[in-house]
Amino acid sequence: MKKALAALLPLTALAACATPLESTASPMGMAVIHNDAGAEIGTARLFAQGDAVTINIALNMPGGTGVHGVHLHETGTCTAPGFTSAGGHLNPAARQHGMRNPQGSHLGDLPNVTLSASGTGSASATLPGTLAAVTAQIFDANGTAIVVHAGPDDYVTDPTGGSGGRIACGVFQRS
Repeated sequence: MKKALAALLPLTALAACATPLESTASPMGMAVIHNDAGAEIGTARLFAQGDAVTINIALNMPGGTGVHGVHLHETGTCTAPGFTSAGGHLNPAARQHGMRNPQGSHLGDLPNVTLSASGTGSASATLPGTLAAVTAQIFDANGTAIVVHAGPDDYVTDPTGGSGGRIACGVFQRS
């Protein structure tokens, strides 16, 4: 009996880590985010729930604090340093940048992530569009990257939100 209980404890701990969304939605894809030195600093997970796609971003950047802009980029390539290989923001509707821009926003516009004193932070958002449309854009022939920027996105400045240089990147893979 003790052995059976001991075997269940790690599984119970993992189940307790799931967010309510992750417990009720279907996983679609994931990106492992690396900094320019190649160290893994986070993940971005895509979930389908009904006709919507939600993204959950979790960062762990020890020694890092502050607010960081995060965006989906049009090419699923992350070449350090600088990650310019990821191209511009994912913007299939050719809109202005920014969740607060009256002309916006891009499909790639995401909320900022605020890092705690320990360097951890997270954000979630529902991506604009239907499940079929968003899936087609993210998993197209070019793929899609998620990029973490050095500073915060101001949610209005076109084309980048004034969020500064690219400091980390990950490429989405289907689940």
